[in-house]
Amino acid sequence: MDLLVSSVLFFLHAVTVDCSPGSSLDVVVDRYDIPRVCPREVSTGDFVRYHFNGTFFDDGKKFDSSHDRGKAFISQVGLGRLITGMDRGLQGMCVNEHRRITIPPHLAYGSIGTGGVIPPDAVLVYDVLLLDIWNEEDKVQIRKLNKPASCERSSVASDFVRYHYNGTLLSGEAFDSSYSRNATYDTYLGQGDLIKGMDEGLLGMCVGERRVIIVPPFLAYGENGYGTQVPPQATLVFEVLMVDMFNPKDDLIVEMKKVPKGCNRRTVTGDYIRYHYNGTFQDGTAFDSSYQRNSTYNTYVGMGYVIKGMDKALQGLCIGERRRITIPPHMAYGEEGVGDLIPGSAVLVFDIHVIDFHNPKDPVKITVTHKPQECSATSEADDLIQYHYNCSLMDDTLLYSSDPNSPSTTTLGANMVISGLEEGLSGMCVGERRRVVVPPHWGHGESGAGGVPRSAVLFFELELVELQKGVPEGFMFVWLGDGPDPLFPAMDLNGDKEVPLEEFSAFIMLQVQEGKGRLRPGFNNDSIIEDMFNNQDSNKDGKIVEAELGRQEKEPEQVRRDEL
Repeated sequence: MDLLVSSVLFFLHAVTVDCSPGSSLDVVVDRYDIPRVCPREVSTGDFVRYHFNGTFFDDGKKFDSSHDRGKAFISQVGLGRLITGMDRGLQGMCVNEHRRITIPPHLAYGSIGTGGVIPPDAVLVYDVLLLDIWNEEDKVQIRKLNKPASCERSSVASDFVRYHYNGTLLSGEAFDSSYSRNATYDTYLGQGDLIKGMDEGLLGMCVGERRVIIVPPFLAYGENGYGTQVPPQATLVFEVLMVDMFNPKDDLIVEMKKVPKGCNRRTVTGDYIRYHYNGTFQDGTAFDSSYQRNSTYNTYVGMGYVIKGMDKALQGLCIGERRRITIPPHMAYGEEGVGDLIPGSAVLVFDIHVIDFHNPKDPVKITVTHKPQECSATSEADDLIQYHYNCSLMDDTLLYSSDPNSPSTTTLGANMVISGLEEGLSGMCVGERRRVVVPPHWGHGESGAGGVPRSAVLFFELELVELQKGVPEGFMFVWLGDGPDPLFPAMDLNGDKEVPLEEFSAFIMLQVQEGKGRLRPGFNNDSIIEDMFNNQDSNKDGKIVEAELGRQEKEPEQVRRDEL
Protein backbone atom coordinates (compact mmCIF):
# COMPACT_ATOMS: atom_id res chain seq x y z
CA MET A 1 0.00 0.00 0.00
CA ASP A 2 2.73 2.50 1.03
CA LEU A 3 4.76 1.69 -2.10
CA LEU A 4 1.72 2.16 -4.27
CA VAL A 5 0.88 5.47 -2.65
CA SER A 6 4.42 6.71 -3.13
CA SER A 7 4.37 5.72 -6.79
CA VAL A 8 1.07 7.49 -7.30
CA LEU A 9 2.33 10.59 -5.57
CA PHE A 10 5.43 10.62 -7.73
CA PHE A 11 3.36 10.22 -10.87
CA LEU A 12 0.88 12.89 -9.89
CA HIS A 13 3.55 15.38 -8.94
CA ALA A 14 5.27 14.68 -12.25
CA VAL A 15 2.05 15.38 -14.08
CA THR A 16 1.60 18.60 -12.16
CA VAL A 17 5.05 19.79 -13.06
CA ASP A 18 5.34 18.60 -16.64
CA CYS A 19 1.85 19.05 -18.02
CA SER A 20 -0.14 22.18 -18.63
CA PRO A 21 -3.34 22.00 -16.52
CA GLY A 22 -5.37 23.33 -19.37
CA SER A 23 -4.37 20.53 -21.67
CA SER A 24 -4.35 17.76 -19.03
CA LEU A 25 -6.61 14.91 -19.94
CA ASP A 26 -7.19 13.75 -16.35
CA VAL A 27 -7.48 14.93 -12.82
CA VAL A 28 -4.25 15.85 -11.06
CA VAL A 29 -4.17 14.86 -7.37
CA ASP A 30 -1.62 16.15 -4.91
CA ARG A 31 -1.91 14.18 -1.64
CA TYR A 32 0.09 16.62 0.41
CA ASP A 33 -1.06 15.48 3.88
CA ILE A 34 -1.83 11.80 4.44
CA PRO A 35 -2.66 10.41 7.93
CA ARG A 36 -0.38 7.67 9.23
CA VAL A 37 -3.33 5.36 9.82
CA CYS A 38 -5.96 4.90 7.15
CA PRO A 39 -8.40 2.11 8.02
CA ARG A 40 -10.62 2.90 5.07
CA GLU A 41 -10.38 4.63 1.68
CA VAL A 42 -13.14 6.23 -0.36
CA SER A 43 -14.55 3.99 -3.06
CA THR A 44 -17.46 4.15 -5.49
CA GLY A 45 -20.80 4.26 -3.73
CA ASP A 46 -19.44 5.71 -0.49
CA PHE A 47 -20.90 8.80 1.07
CA VAL A 48 -18.42 11.45 2.07
CA ARG A 49 -18.41 14.60 4.14
CA TYR A 50 -15.62 17.05 3.44
CA HIS A 51 -14.52 20.65 3.59
CA PHE A 52 -13.04 22.38 0.57
CA ASN A 53 -11.80 25.62 -0.88
CA GLY A 54 -12.35 25.99 -4.62
CA THR A 55 -10.07 28.29 -6.66
CA PHE A 56 -9.27 28.93 -10.32
CA PHE A 57 -6.00 27.54 -11.52
CA ASP A 58 -5.15 30.59 -13.58
CA ASP A 59 -5.34 33.33 -10.97
CA GLY A 60 -5.97 31.51 -7.65
CA LYS A 61 -9.20 33.40 -7.15
CA LYS A 62 -11.66 31.65 -4.83
CA PHE A 63 -15.04 30.77 -6.29
CA ASP A 64 -16.50 28.61 -3.50
CA SER A 65 -15.71 27.38 0.01
CA SER A 66 -17.51 25.11 2.47
CA HIS A 67 -15.43 26.70 5.23
CA ASP A 68 -16.97 30.09 4.42
CA ARG A 69 -20.45 28.58 4.64
CA GLY A 70 -19.59 26.90 7.93
CA LYS A 71 -20.97 23.60 6.74
CA ALA A 72 -19.17 20.59 5.30
CA PHE A 73 -20.22 19.26 1.90
CA ILE A 74 -21.95 15.87 1.77
CA SER A 75 -22.35 13.70 -1.30
CA GLN A 76 -22.04 10.20 -2.73
CA VAL A 77 -18.95 9.32 -4.75
CA GLY A 78 -18.74 7.70 -8.19
CA LEU A 79 -22.41 7.78 -9.13
CA GLY A 80 -22.53 11.08 -11.05
CA ARG A 81 -23.69 13.27 -8.21
CA LEU A 82 -20.46 15.27 -8.41
CA ILE A 83 -18.59 16.66 -11.37
CA THR A 84 -16.58 13.85 -12.93
CA GLY A 85 -13.25 15.27 -11.86
CA MET A 86 -14.30 15.42 -8.23
CA ASP A 87 -15.76 11.91 -8.41
CA ARG A 88 -12.35 10.72 -9.56
CA GLY A 89 -10.30 12.96 -7.31
CA LEU A 90 -11.94 11.73 -4.10
CA GLN A 91 -11.30 8.06 -4.84
CA GLY A 92 -8.91 6.39 -2.37
CA MET A 93 -9.00 9.30 0.04
CA CYS A 94 -8.62 8.76 3.82
CA VAL A 95 -10.36 10.58 6.63
CA ASN A 96 -8.23 13.56 7.73
CA GLU A 97 -6.35 13.51 4.45
CA HIS A 98 -5.68 16.81 2.69
CA ARG A 99 -5.36 16.72 -1.03
CA ARG A 100 -5.32 19.25 -3.84
CA ILE A 101 -7.42 18.15 -6.80
CA THR A 102 -6.85 19.95 -10.12
CA ILE A 103 -9.67 19.31 -12.58
CA PRO A 104 -9.49 20.14 -16.31
CA PRO A 105 -12.55 21.79 -17.90
CA HIS A 106 -13.89 18.70 -19.69
CA LEU A 107 -14.12 16.93 -16.28
CA ALA A 108 -15.62 19.99 -14.63
CA TYR A 109 -18.01 22.50 -16.23
CA GLY A 110 -16.59 22.36 -19.76
CA SER A 111 -16.84 25.08 -22.37
CA ILE A 112 -20.06 26.44 -20.93
CA GLY A 113 -19.20 27.04 -17.27
CA THR A 114 -22.03 27.43 -14.80
CA GLY A 115 -24.21 30.07 -13.23
CA GLY A 116 -21.96 32.96 -13.92
CA VAL A 117 -19.59 31.60 -11.25
CA ILE A 118 -17.46 29.23 -13.29
CA PRO A 119 -16.41 30.68 -16.68
CA PRO A 120 -16.06 28.47 -19.76
CA ASP A 121 -12.97 26.25 -20.01
CA ALA A 122 -11.96 26.93 -16.43
CA VAL A 123 -9.40 24.69 -14.72
CA LEU A 124 -10.58 24.21 -11.13
CA VAL A 125 -8.48 23.53 -8.06
CA TYR A 126 -10.10 22.06 -4.95
CA ASP A 127 -8.26 21.92 -1.65
CA VAL A 128 -10.11 19.13 0.19
CA LEU A 129 -10.12 17.83 3.78
CA LEU A 130 -12.03 14.58 4.16
CA LEU A 131 -14.02 14.40 7.39
CA ASP A 132 -16.13 11.26 7.05
CA ILE A 133 -16.85 8.14 4.99
CA TRP A 134 -19.79 5.77 5.21
CA ASN A 135 -21.80 3.42 3.10
CA GLU A 136 -25.38 2.30 3.18
CA GLU A 137 -24.12 -1.22 3.80
CA ASP A 138 -22.15 -0.18 6.87
CA LYS A 139 -22.92 -1.71 10.26
CA VAL A 140 -21.93 -0.78 13.76
CA GLN A 141 -18.25 -1.57 14.25
CA ILE A 142 -16.97 -2.76 17.61
CA ARG A 143 -13.32 -2.86 18.62
CA LYS A 144 -12.63 -4.35 22.02
CA LEU A 145 -9.83 -2.54 23.78
CA ASN A 146 -9.87 -4.33 27.11
CA LYS A 147 -12.04 -7.05 28.61
CA PRO A 148 -11.81 -8.26 32.23
CA ALA A 149 -10.45 -11.76 32.73
CA SER A 150 -13.61 -12.65 34.66
CA CYS A 151 -17.01 -11.72 33.28
CA GLU A 152 -19.92 -13.40 35.00
CA ARG A 153 -22.48 -11.49 33.01
CA SER A 154 -22.65 -9.33 29.89
CA SER A 155 -25.20 -6.68 29.04
CA VAL A 156 -28.47 -7.59 27.33
CA ALA A 157 -31.53 -5.67 26.18
CA SER A 158 -33.65 -4.40 29.11
CA ASP A 159 -30.57 -3.99 31.33
CA PHE A 160 -29.92 -0.65 32.95
CA VAL A 161 -26.32 0.40 32.31
CA ARG A 162 -24.01 3.10 33.58
CA TYR A 163 -21.02 3.90 31.40
CA HIS A 164 -18.43 6.53 30.70
CA TYR A 165 -17.60 7.59 27.17
CA ASN A 166 -15.62 9.94 24.99
CA GLY A 167 -17.47 10.82 21.79
CA THR A 168 -15.65 11.99 18.67
CA LEU A 169 -16.42 12.38 15.02
CA LEU A 170 -14.61 10.10 12.58
CA SER A 171 -12.10 12.88 12.07
CA GLY A 172 -11.23 12.77 15.78
CA GLU A 173 -12.99 16.00 16.69
CA ALA A 174 -14.53 15.63 20.15
CA PHE A 175 -18.21 16.41 20.53
CA ASP A 176 -19.07 15.09 23.98
CA SER A 177 -17.66 13.30 27.04
CA SER A 178 -19.22 11.95 30.22
CA TYR A 179 -15.86 12.38 31.95
CA SER A 180 -16.06 16.15 31.52
CA ARG A 181 -19.34 16.08 33.46
CA ASN A 182 -17.87 13.72 36.07
CA ALA A 183 -20.97 11.56 35.76
CA THR A 184 -21.73 8.33 33.96
CA TYR A 185 -24.37 8.10 31.26
CA ASP A 186 -27.21 5.99 32.68
CA THR A 187 -29.90 4.35 30.58
CA TYR A 188 -31.85 1.23 29.67
CA LEU A 189 -30.74 -0.86 26.71
CA GLY A 190 -33.04 -1.90 23.91
CA GLN A 191 -35.85 0.49 24.78
CA GLY A 192 -35.15 3.26 22.28
CA ASP A 193 -33.55 5.60 24.78
CA LEU A 194 -30.30 5.66 22.78
CA ILE A 195 -29.37 6.08 19.14
CA LYS A 196 -29.73 2.71 17.42
CA GLY A 197 -26.03 2.21 16.89
CA MET A 198 -25.18 2.77 20.55
CA ASP A 199 -28.03 0.52 21.65
CA GLU A 200 -26.47 -2.20 19.53
CA GLY A 201 -22.84 -1.43 20.39
CA LEU A 202 -23.35 -1.68 24.16
CA LEU A 203 -24.78 -5.21 24.01
CA GLY A 204 -22.58 -8.00 25.30
CA MET A 205 -20.33 -5.77 27.37
CA CYS A 206 -18.90 -6.75 30.75
CA VAL A 207 -18.44 -4.41 33.68
CA GLY A 208 -14.94 -3.00 33.35
CA GLU A 209 -14.78 -3.63 29.61
CA ARG A 210 -13.54 -0.93 27.24
CA ARG A 211 -14.49 -0.85 23.60
CA VAL A 212 -14.67 1.50 20.65
CA ILE A 213 -18.08 1.70 18.98
CA ILE A 214 -18.23 3.24 15.50
CA VAL A 215 -21.74 4.22 14.49
CA PRO A 216 -22.61 5.18 10.87
CA PRO A 217 -24.78 8.28 10.49
CA PHE A 218 -28.01 6.46 9.63
CA LEU A 219 -27.73 4.60 12.98
CA ALA A 220 -26.84 7.83 14.78
CA TYR A 221 -28.33 11.29 14.21
CA GLY A 222 -28.65 11.05 10.42
CA GLU A 223 -29.46 14.04 8.23
CA ASN A 224 -30.39 16.30 11.12
CA GLY A 225 -27.33 15.87 13.29
CA TYR A 226 -27.61 16.92 16.91
CA GLY A 227 -27.55 20.63 17.67
CA THR A 228 -24.17 22.22 17.26
CA GLN A 229 -22.37 19.15 18.61
CA VAL A 230 -22.97 16.60 15.86
CA PRO A 231 -23.15 17.72 12.23
CA PRO A 232 -25.57 16.11 9.75
CA GLN A 233 -24.59 12.68 8.38
CA ALA A 234 -21.75 12.24 10.86
CA THR A 235 -20.19 8.93 11.77
CA LEU A 236 -19.73 8.81 15.53
CA VAL A 237 -16.94 7.12 17.44
CA PHE A 238 -17.48 6.28 21.09
CA GLU A 239 -14.78 4.98 23.41
CA VAL A 240 -16.83 3.36 26.15
CA LEU A 241 -16.05 2.05 29.65
CA MET A 242 -18.84 -0.04 31.16
CA VAL A 243 -19.07 0.93 34.82
CA ASP A 244 -22.20 -0.80 36.02
CA MET A 245 -25.20 -2.82 34.94
CA PHE A 246 -28.23 -4.49 36.40
CA ASN A 247 -31.65 -5.70 35.43
CA PRO A 248 -34.83 -4.60 37.19
CA LYS A 249 -35.54 -8.29 37.79
CA ASP A 250 -32.16 -8.88 39.48
CA ASP A 251 -32.07 -10.23 43.00
CA LEU A 252 -29.30 -10.20 45.53
CA ILE A 253 -26.15 -12.12 44.55
CA VAL A 254 -24.30 -13.79 47.43
CA GLU A 255 -20.88 -15.36 46.96
CA MET A 256 -19.47 -17.36 49.86
CA LYS A 257 -15.80 -16.54 50.39
CA LYS A 258 -15.14 -18.33 53.67
CA VAL A 259 -17.43 -20.35 55.93
CA PRO A 260 -15.83 -21.38 59.23
CA LYS A 261 -15.99 -24.99 60.35
CA GLY A 262 -18.26 -25.89 63.20
CA CYS A 263 -20.88 -23.23 62.58
CA ASN A 264 -23.66 -24.30 64.92
CA ARG A 265 -25.67 -21.12 64.73
CA ARG A 266 -26.52 -18.64 61.98
CA THR A 267 -28.02 -15.16 62.10
CA VAL A 268 -31.80 -14.74 62.15
CA THR A 269 -34.13 -11.76 62.29
CA GLY A 270 -33.74 -9.92 65.56
CA ASP A 271 -30.06 -10.73 66.05
CA TYR A 272 -27.60 -7.92 66.59
CA ILE A 273 -24.55 -8.23 64.33
CA ARG A 274 -21.13 -6.61 64.16
CA TYR A 275 -19.28 -6.85 60.86
CA HIS A 276 -16.52 -5.26 58.85
CA TYR A 277 -16.97 -4.41 55.18
CA ASN A 278 -15.40 -2.92 52.09
CA GLY A 279 -17.93 -1.28 49.77
CA THR A 280 -17.19 -0.87 46.06
CA PHE A 281 -19.04 -0.29 42.83
CA GLN A 282 -19.09 -2.99 40.19
CA ASP A 283 -16.00 -1.58 38.50
CA GLY A 284 -14.05 -1.93 41.75
CA THR A 285 -14.10 1.74 42.74
CA ALA A 286 -14.27 1.95 46.54
CA PHE A 287 -16.88 4.15 48.18
CA ASP A 288 -16.75 3.15 51.86
CA SER A 289 -14.97 0.87 54.33
CA SER A 290 -15.45 0.09 58.00
CA TYR A 291 -11.78 -0.90 58.18
CA GLN A 292 -10.74 2.69 57.42
CA ARG A 293 -12.76 3.84 60.42
CA ASN A 294 -11.30 1.01 62.53
CA SER A 295 -14.82 0.27 63.74
CA THR A 296 -17.30 -2.44 62.85
CA TYR A 297 -20.74 -1.67 61.50
CA ASN A 298 -23.28 -2.71 64.11
CA THR A 299 -26.97 -3.26 63.47
CA TYR A 300 -30.00 -5.49 63.98
CA VAL A 301 -30.73 -8.11 61.35
CA GLY A 302 -33.95 -8.07 59.35
CA MET A 303 -35.47 -5.05 61.07
CA GLY A 304 -35.05 -2.36 58.41
CA TYR A 305 -32.07 -0.54 59.88
CA VAL A 306 -29.98 -1.09 56.73
CA ILE A 307 -30.75 -1.11 53.00
CA LYS A 308 -33.10 -3.87 51.88
CA GLY A 309 -30.43 -5.91 50.12
CA MET A 310 -28.08 -5.87 53.10
CA ASP A 311 -30.89 -6.76 55.49
CA LYS A 312 -31.55 -9.83 53.38
CA ALA A 313 -27.87 -10.66 52.95
CA LEU A 314 -27.20 -10.63 56.69
CA GLN A 315 -29.52 -13.59 57.22
CA GLY A 316 -27.98 -17.01 57.76
CA LEU A 317 -24.42 -15.91 58.53
CA CYS A 318 -21.89 -17.58 60.83
CA ILE A 319 -19.42 -15.83 63.10
CA GLY A 320 -16.21 -15.47 61.12
CA GLU A 321 -17.91 -15.92 57.74
CA ARG A 322 -16.84 -13.87 54.75
CA ARG A 323 -19.21 -13.09 51.89
CA ARG A 324 -19.31 -10.94 48.77
CA ILE A 325 -22.74 -9.39 48.31
CA THR A 326 -23.85 -7.71 45.09
CA ILE A 327 -26.91 -5.53 45.61
CA PRO A 328 -28.89 -4.06 42.68
CA PRO A 329 -29.95 -0.43 43.13
CA HIS A 330 -33.64 -1.24 43.68
CA MET A 331 -32.48 -3.08 46.82
CA ALA A 332 -29.97 -0.36 47.73
CA TYR A 333 -30.24 3.43 47.23
CA GLY A 334 -32.28 3.41 44.02
CA GLU A 335 -32.31 6.14 41.41
CA GLU A 336 -31.45 8.87 43.90
CA GLY A 337 -28.22 7.48 45.31
CA VAL A 338 -26.65 9.21 48.32
CA GLY A 339 -25.21 12.66 47.73
CA ASP A 340 -21.72 12.52 46.29
CA LEU A 341 -21.07 9.10 47.80
CA ILE A 342 -23.41 6.76 45.89
CA PRO A 343 -24.48 7.64 42.32
CA GLY A 344 -28.08 7.09 41.29
CA SER A 345 -28.89 3.55 40.12
CA ALA A 346 -25.56 2.16 41.36
CA VAL A 347 -25.00 -1.54 41.96
CA LEU A 348 -23.15 -1.98 45.26
CA VAL A 349 -20.68 -4.72 46.10
CA PHE A 350 -19.89 -5.45 49.75
CA ASP A 351 -17.16 -7.77 50.99
CA ILE A 352 -18.21 -8.47 54.57
CA HIS A 353 -16.56 -10.26 57.49
CA VAL A 354 -18.81 -11.19 60.41
CA ILE A 355 -17.08 -10.46 63.72
CA ASP A 356 -19.87 -11.59 66.01
CA PHE A 357 -23.62 -11.54 66.57
CA HIS A 358 -25.97 -12.19 69.43
CA ASN A 359 -29.59 -12.01 70.36
CA PRO A 360 -30.78 -9.79 73.20
CA LYS A 361 -32.25 -12.94 74.77
CA ASP A 362 -29.02 -14.95 74.61
CA PRO A 363 -27.72 -16.46 77.89
CA VAL A 364 -24.08 -16.96 78.75
CA LYS A 365 -22.85 -20.04 76.90
CA ILE A 366 -20.59 -22.32 78.96
CA THR A 367 -18.64 -25.25 77.54
CA VAL A 368 -16.61 -27.39 79.97
CA THR A 369 -13.40 -28.51 78.26
CA HIS A 370 -11.84 -30.26 81.28
CA LYS A 371 -13.18 -31.36 84.65
CA PRO A 372 -11.06 -33.11 87.29
CA GLN A 373 -12.19 -36.53 88.50
CA GLU A 374 -12.29 -35.40 92.13
CA CYS A 375 -14.29 -32.29 92.97
CA SER A 376 -15.08 -31.77 96.64
CA ALA A 377 -16.32 -28.21 96.29
CA THR A 378 -17.52 -25.89 93.55
CA SER A 379 -17.35 -22.11 93.36
CA GLU A 380 -20.36 -20.08 94.46
CA ALA A 381 -21.30 -16.65 95.72
CA ASP A 382 -19.02 -15.20 98.42
CA ASP A 383 -16.16 -17.57 97.54
CA LEU A 384 -12.72 -16.15 96.99
CA ILE A 385 -11.27 -17.67 93.83
CA GLN A 386 -8.12 -17.47 91.79
CA TYR A 387 -8.27 -18.16 88.07
CA HIS A 388 -6.42 -17.88 84.79
CA TYR A 389 -8.15 -16.43 81.75
CA ASN A 390 -7.82 -15.27 78.17
CA CYS A 391 -10.41 -12.78 76.93
CA SER A 392 -10.86 -12.42 73.16
CA LEU A 393 -13.31 -11.12 70.62
CA MET A 394 -15.06 -13.73 68.52
CA ASP A 395 -12.62 -13.14 65.65
CA ASP A 396 -9.81 -14.33 67.99
CA THR A 397 -8.51 -10.82 68.68
CA LEU A 398 -6.96 -11.13 72.14
CA LEU A 399 -8.04 -8.35 74.49
CA TYR A 400 -6.78 -9.37 77.93
CA SER A 401 -4.99 -12.26 79.59
CA SER A 402 -4.05 -13.11 83.17
CA ASP A 403 -0.42 -13.25 84.26
CA PRO A 404 0.74 -16.88 83.99
CA ASN A 405 2.61 -16.48 87.30
CA SER A 406 -0.07 -14.52 89.12
CA PRO A 407 -3.72 -15.62 88.70
CA SER A 408 -6.54 -13.12 88.88
CA THR A 409 -8.49 -13.00 92.12
CA THR A 410 -12.12 -12.14 92.76
CA THR A 411 -14.91 -12.74 95.22
CA LEU A 412 -17.96 -14.20 93.52
CA GLY A 413 -21.15 -12.23 94.04
CA ALA A 414 -19.32 -9.02 94.93
CA ASN A 415 -19.83 -7.36 91.53
CA MET A 416 -16.11 -7.26 90.96
CA VAL A 417 -16.32 -8.67 87.39
CA ILE A 418 -18.90 -8.47 84.58
CA SER A 419 -21.98 -10.57 85.19
CA GLY A 420 -21.22 -12.92 82.29
CA LEU A 421 -17.80 -13.77 83.68
CA GLU A 422 -19.35 -14.19 87.14
CA GLU A 423 -21.74 -16.69 85.60
CA GLY A 424 -18.91 -18.48 83.82
CA LEU A 425 -16.84 -18.79 87.01
CA SER A 426 -19.67 -20.16 89.12
CA GLY A 427 -19.98 -23.89 89.80
CA MET A 428 -16.36 -24.65 88.91
CA CYS A 429 -14.03 -27.15 90.52
CA VAL A 430 -10.38 -26.37 91.14
CA GLY A 431 -8.53 -27.46 87.99
CA GLU A 432 -11.64 -27.19 85.79
CA ARG A 433 -11.34 -25.43 82.42
CA ARG A 434 -14.15 -23.76 80.49
CA ARG A 435 -14.91 -21.82 77.36
CA VAL A 436 -17.45 -19.10 78.00
CA VAL A 437 -19.22 -16.90 75.44
CA VAL A 438 -20.57 -13.70 76.98
CA PRO A 439 -23.11 -11.64 74.97
CA PRO A 440 -22.77 -7.87 75.44
CA HIS A 441 -25.82 -7.54 77.70
CA TRP A 442 -23.91 -9.82 80.10
CA GLY A 443 -20.68 -7.95 79.40
CA HIS A 444 -19.89 -4.32 78.67
CA GLY A 445 -23.08 -3.55 76.75
CA GLU A 446 -23.55 -0.95 74.04
CA SER A 447 -20.93 1.37 75.52
CA GLY A 448 -18.04 -1.07 75.57
CA ALA A 449 -15.06 -0.48 77.86
CA GLY A 450 -11.35 0.20 77.60
CA GLY A 451 -10.25 -1.96 74.71
CA VAL A 452 -13.65 -3.65 74.39
CA PRO A 453 -15.71 -2.47 71.39
CA ARG A 454 -19.32 -1.45 71.72
CA SER A 455 -21.81 -4.35 71.77
CA ALA A 456 -19.00 -6.91 71.55
CA VAL A 457 -19.49 -10.58 72.31
CA LEU A 458 -16.60 -11.77 74.49
CA PHE A 459 -14.95 -15.17 74.53
CA PHE A 460 -13.25 -16.37 77.73
CA GLU A 461 -10.98 -19.34 78.29
CA LEU A 462 -11.04 -20.01 82.05
CA GLU A 463 -9.19 -22.25 84.51
CA LEU A 464 -9.97 -22.28 88.23
CA VAL A 465 -6.70 -22.38 90.17
CA GLU A 466 -7.74 -21.97 93.81
CA LEU A 467 -10.98 -21.84 95.75
CA GLN A 468 -11.54 -20.48 99.27
CA LYS A 469 -15.08 -20.85 100.47
CA GLY A 470 -16.49 -17.54 101.58
CA VAL A 471 -18.96 -16.00 103.98
CA PRO A 472 -22.13 -14.02 103.21
CA GLU A 473 -21.85 -10.35 102.43
CA GLY A 474 -21.72 -8.32 105.68
CA PHE A 475 -19.99 -11.03 107.76
CA MET A 476 -16.37 -11.72 108.62
CA PHE A 477 -16.99 -15.09 110.32
CA VAL A 478 -19.75 -17.67 110.11
CA TRP A 479 -20.48 -20.90 111.94
CA LEU A 480 -20.69 -23.96 109.75
CA GLY A 481 -23.54 -25.49 111.66
CA ASP A 482 -24.57 -24.71 115.24
CA GLY A 483 -21.99 -22.93 117.36
CA PRO A 484 -21.19 -23.96 121.01
CA ASP A 485 -24.05 -23.47 123.46
CA PRO A 486 -23.32 -21.89 125.81
CA LEU A 487 -20.68 -19.96 123.94
CA PHE A 488 -18.64 -18.26 126.66
CA PRO A 489 -17.44 -21.42 128.50
CA ALA A 490 -16.22 -22.76 125.13
CA MET A 491 -14.29 -19.56 124.53
CA ASP A 492 -12.78 -19.56 128.03
CA LEU A 493 -10.17 -22.17 127.23
CA ASN A 494 -8.38 -21.96 130.65
CA GLY A 495 -11.61 -21.55 132.66
CA ASP A 496 -10.55 -18.30 134.43
CA LYS A 497 -13.82 -16.50 133.55
CA GLU A 498 -12.14 -14.04 131.23
CA VAL A 499 -10.99 -14.22 127.63
CA PRO A 500 -8.11 -11.99 126.45
CA LEU A 501 -7.31 -11.42 122.77
CA GLU A 502 -4.80 -14.30 122.59
CA GLU A 503 -7.30 -16.78 123.99
CA PHE A 504 -10.09 -15.43 121.75
CA SER A 505 -7.83 -15.75 118.70
CA ALA A 506 -6.88 -19.31 119.61
CA PHE A 507 -10.57 -20.23 120.00
CA ILE A 508 -11.55 -18.77 116.60
CA MET A 509 -8.65 -20.41 114.76
CA LEU A 510 -9.53 -23.74 116.41
CA GLN A 511 -13.06 -23.49 114.99
CA VAL A 512 -11.65 -22.78 111.54
CA GLN A 513 -9.16 -25.70 111.75
CA GLU A 514 -11.86 -28.12 112.86
CA GLY A 515 -14.18 -26.96 110.07
CA LYS A 516 -16.77 -25.58 112.49
CA GLY A 517 -16.43 -21.97 111.37
CA ARG A 518 -15.07 -19.87 108.49
CA LEU A 519 -13.34 -16.51 108.31
CA ARG A 520 -13.94 -14.27 105.35
CA PRO A 521 -11.30 -15.09 102.74
CA GLY A 522 -9.12 -12.44 101.21
CA PHE A 523 -8.45 -10.57 104.45
CA ASN A 524 -5.75 -10.85 107.11
CA ASN A 525 -6.99 -13.31 109.77
CA ASP A 526 -5.33 -11.51 112.71
CA SER A 527 -6.96 -8.22 111.70
CA ILE A 528 -10.38 -9.82 111.38
CA ILE A 529 -10.11 -11.55 114.77
CA GLU A 530 -8.87 -8.39 116.48
CA ASP A 531 -11.83 -6.44 115.08
CA MET A 532 -14.20 -9.13 116.33
CA PHE A 533 -12.59 -9.10 119.79
CA ASN A 534 -12.72 -5.31 120.10
CA ASN A 535 -16.37 -5.36 119.22
CA GLN A 536 -17.10 -7.84 122.06
CA ASP A 537 -14.87 -6.04 124.59
CA SER A 538 -17.39 -3.33 125.32
CA ASN A 539 -15.51 -1.73 128.25
CA LYS A 540 -12.21 -1.88 126.39
CA ASP A 541 -10.28 -3.46 129.26
CA GLY A 542 -8.53 -5.98 127.03
CA LYS A 543 -10.63 -8.98 127.98
CA ILE A 544 -14.11 -10.33 127.42
CA VAL A 545 -16.24 -11.56 130.31
CA GLU A 546 -19.46 -13.50 130.09
CA ALA A 547 -21.55 -10.45 130.94
CA GLU A 548 -20.19 -8.54 127.94
CA LEU A 549 -20.95 -11.42 125.62
CA GLY A 550 -24.41 -11.76 127.14
CA ARG A 551 -25.27 -8.13 126.48
CA GLN A 552 -24.49 -8.56 122.83
CA GLU A 553 -26.70 -11.63 122.65
CA LYS A 554 -29.59 -9.72 124.27
CA GLU A 555 -29.34 -6.81 121.83
CA PRO A 556 -29.56 -8.38 118.36
CA GLU A 557 -30.25 -5.06 116.77
CA GLN A 558 -26.73 -3.99 117.77
CA VAL A 559 -25.01 -6.96 116.07
CA ARG A 560 -22.30 -5.87 113.64
CA ARG A 561 -20.97 -7.83 110.71
CA ASP A 562 -17.79 -8.84 112.55
CA GLU A 563 -19.50 -10.03 115.76
CA LEU A 564 -20.13 -13.59 116.75
